[in-house]
Order: sequence, then structure tokens, then C-alpha cells
Amino acid sequence: MSGIARLQLTAIDSPDPRALAQFYATLVGLPIDESATDDDWIELDGGGGPTLAFQLAPARRAPAWPEEGALQFHLDVEVDDLDAGEAAVLAAGATKTAHQPGTTFRVFLDPDGNPFCLVLSADGAGDHRAPS
Repeated sequence: MSGIARLQLTAIDSPDPRALAQFYATLVGLPIDESATDDDWIELDGGGGPTLAFQLAPARRAPAWPEEGALQFHLDVEVDDLDAGEAAVLAAGATKTAHQPGTTFRVFLDPDGNPFCLVLSADGAGDHRAPS
């Protein structure tokens, strides 16, 4: 199926884009693309595919998840082992949320307070629903 456009990147606003880029570089295993980076904009090197970028937004505040209407979007990242993935993201600077609405995924906050989910790979479990 051909779409209207192709996904190039997802940009995330941050009061400290370099620090948030470092966190996500560790999380998804993509290096920072220094050729596409300046003080206000940091990109990960997606190797020609969709990637993540981090844009300076000094006044940006984290959503108050799980409050209704507080979440604009979140990223799902797949892992083969939820326990090992949890230990790794906590060591990288994430925080596990108290509210865990599922069993095949876990909800965390990145260092800026943005929710993201570790989702058990399809080989390891079933389905994932957006946090609610």
C-alpha cells in the first residue's frame, strides 16, 4: 500500500535535547547524527530510515500521564524480555510508572517525563494496547 507520505522522523520537544537524545540513543541503539545537530536540534542516525529528533523547547512541561487527556503520544519500543528491558531502561535513566495497565508491556517515563512503553516482542507475547 502506498501512502501520501513517508515517515521521516518523530521530533520530541525538550528543555535539554542533548540529554534526551543521549537517553534515546541508548534506548534504541542509534547514534547521534552530529552532522544533523546544532544547539537547538539533535537527530539520531536512523541509517536512512525513520529516526528520532529532539528540539529545544525550554518551557515544555511533561504530560501528567495517566491523567485523561494529558498524553499526546507515546513511543512503543520492543524488547525480547520485559524484566531485562526494565533493568536496562532504569539504569539508563527512565522511571517506571506506578500505573501499569497491561501484562505484555510496561510503561516508563523518559528523563523529561514523557511516557514510553517497553512492549514484549511478538515472539514472546501477545498484544499491546495504548496506555489508558
